[in-house]
Amino acid sequence: MQTHLTTPFGRRPLSLAMVATQIATSEFAGQSSATDAVVHKWRLFRSLTEAKNLLGITDRALSVLHALLSCHPETALALSGNTGAPLVVFPSNKELSIRAHGMAPSTLRRHLACLVDAGLVIRRDSPNGKRFARRRQDKIEAAFGFDLSPLVARAAEIERLAEKVRVEDSAIALLRERISLMRRDIVKMIVTGLEESIPADWEGLHRRYLSVAGRYARSLSGAELDALADELAVLAEGIVMLLEARAKEGNMSANDASNERHIQNQTTDSHDIDFGLREGRPQRPEPGGSDPGAARAERSDPSRVHGRAAGEKRAAPRAYSLPMTLAACPDIVDYANGGEIGNWAEFRSAAAIVRPALGVSPDAWARALEVLGERDASIVVAAILQRGDEIKSAGGYLRVLTAKAEQGEFSVGPVLMTLLRRRASKPVACRQASG
Repeated sequence: MQTHLTTPFGRRPLSLAMVATQIATSEFAGQSSATDAVVHKWRLFRSLTEAKNLLGITDRALSVLHALLSCHPETALALSGNTGAPLVVFPSNKELSIRAHGMAPSTLRRHLACLVDAGLVIRRDSPNGKRFARRRQDKIEAAFGFDLSPLVARAAEIERLAEKVRVEDSAIALLRERISLMRRDIVKMIVTGLEESIPADWEGLHRRYLSVAGRYARSLSGAELDALADELAVLAEGIVMLLEARAKEGNMSANDASNERHIQNQTTDSHDIDFGLREGRPQRPEPGGSDPGAARAERSDPSRVHGRAAGEKRAAPRAYSLPMTLAACPDIVDYANGGEIGNWAEFRSAAAIVRPALGVSPDAWARALEVLGERDASIVVAAILQRGDEIKSAGGYLRVLTAKAEQGEFSVGPVLMTLLRRRASKPVACRQASG
């Protein structure tokens, strides 16, 4: 192996980085442990690929290095004193270009210089600048080309840098996983709070969530992701406290009821028990407690309309603010007079324009108005418009939702929250695609 300082051929200058690389490689080769240094070239190349940013090399430069490594006949790279084969490869530019998948000569020269400047290879130029090997008795006496010895000398450093990158990538992956879970949990907890009518500023909490989650991007560093995860954790903790408070109230009521079970009361109305928590949800019959005869009489009673008595008051629908609805369904603004919606009357007018444009029949619309009410029916139409091509038959879809609402199995709250969550994640997806 050559240990003296070599300079580049022609007009290429000698830099201090080249000098430092040659000195470090010579010192490593002079150590007694260097004779036992054996490196698997492809495993080392994998570590180089992982640590390329820390080493300051590009993926194109790695392609050239891969081509150089493929020119070495052995899988192992070893420094074995004067008795071993030199780690100098001497392919022509044409051969290197072929092995680098047809890289242009000018690009090839630029990335070879990048590898030399990064201290991963050493130029061993011949007097005339050609790359060749001088042989004697089938042994290489002298070789001129690119020396791969720095890879062996820096193998421990390269592996250490690769391990550092692996640890950082693992930590970032865990942070992204944590953020994804908290984003899902927060949105679903907000939906639960709205559905259960728990007193709280749910719209304010959702706006706060959107402002925090909207900063999420694939380009964020570990520190930025950690700060974002902490903000989401604080927000989630506050929402959990609201839900826990309501859950404890429900448990206390249940405990009181259990203490008084010795009191026999056959006329207790089951609708008085925990009615607030079950509002808007289908009432499940108690096992063995239904009267088939009464059920048949109810269905045959003409005073009953769609399962309710004619004089029975429908449960008041939950109100969702206009700003929240427009944030979930912004496309309906395009159908408003003047391009703005400032109140519910303008929102309903825009929905009335959208309804025939979506192909919703007057009959389906009249049924939706009867069951859902004018405001909720307009919100559903805006939501169908927002989902665009996902819904092939807007009229059929509206009929299905109307039927579910008639049975108490549908409300507009989860629909709005789903659309809000999609809009919150859409900028992130765009950034991921652009990255």
